[in-house]
Amino acid sequence: MPDRSVEQLKPQWAQTPSQFIDIRGMQVHLRDEGPRDDAIPIVLLHGTSSSLHTWDGWVNALKDHHRVIRFDLPAFGLTGPALDSNYSIESYSRIVIEVLDKLEVDRAILVGNSLGGYVSWATAVFYPDRVAQLVLIDSSGYPFQPESIPIGFRIASTPILNKLMQQVLPRGLVESSVKNVYGNPELVTPELVERYFDLTTRSGNRQALTELLPKLRSGQLASRLSELKLPTLIIWGEQDRLIPPQIADQFHQDIVGSQLVRFNELGHVPQEEDPLKTVNAFKAFLAQQPKVNR
Repeated sequence: MPDRSVEQLKPQWAQTPSQFIDIRGMQVHLRDEGPRDDAIPIVLLHGTSSSLHTWDGWVNALKDHHRVIRFDLPAFGLTGPALDSNYSIESYSRIVIEVLDKLEVDRAILVGNSLGGYVSWATAVFYPDRVAQLVLIDSSGYPFQPESIPIGFRIASTPILNKLMQQVLPRGLVESSVKNVYGNPELVTPELVERYFDLTTRSGNRQALTELLPKLRSGQLASRLSELKLPTLIIWGEQDRLIPPQIADQFHQDIVGSQLVRFNELGHVPQEEDPLKTVNAFKAFLAQQPKVNR
């Protein structure tokens, strides 16, 4: 499957309330929903090879009472590749701040899954005055040994094969990669596979994936986790075969005062696999925080 343009993908994947904002010359695909007078909005950050759509269930459960902002990170979704090909964790964190600045948001609650979790806690390390609370969902950022790597990631990391993937992308490869990150693969619908497939074929995304995977593997920032002094919730799917559940214990140990909620039946993307159960854990966490923080 050759690359497809944003214009080809917009009708299905950028419906209302999608908008595009200029950040560093990129047209960042973003959705900003809920009451504008919410002093501290919730910002949702997706993981590798995903998109803002992974949060649909959460947004539906939150937007009546909270301002909820989500966007496609550079290299993914409709945002596509970074113009400078800089996929360092510092650059990703800076982009979060640039998005907040553009939307005139002083402080936010950052919620991130996988790579989005890494970006979230790195942003809290680099810009502590901008992050009020933190939620890490099967987050990356520590060195870890996966039990099972989605085949799409394996190919993207393999020279020659990754060049082939930029020209050829069997739908079955995408389907097996998505099933790999679910606790219950039977929940992976054809519609879900179509979403991942379509957005992976967005112009430049496959090339960007091969560039960023080597840069974001190590745990170069992990020693700074103990600097975090903000209310933090850790959510983990016990069936995560990509980032092992014991990594949740490391986060819990290193972030003093953090809370840890485990879901025995869920995998690496629990917010997508069971939005209701996971968002209820988040709501309970929010309810415990002093009103002044929200």
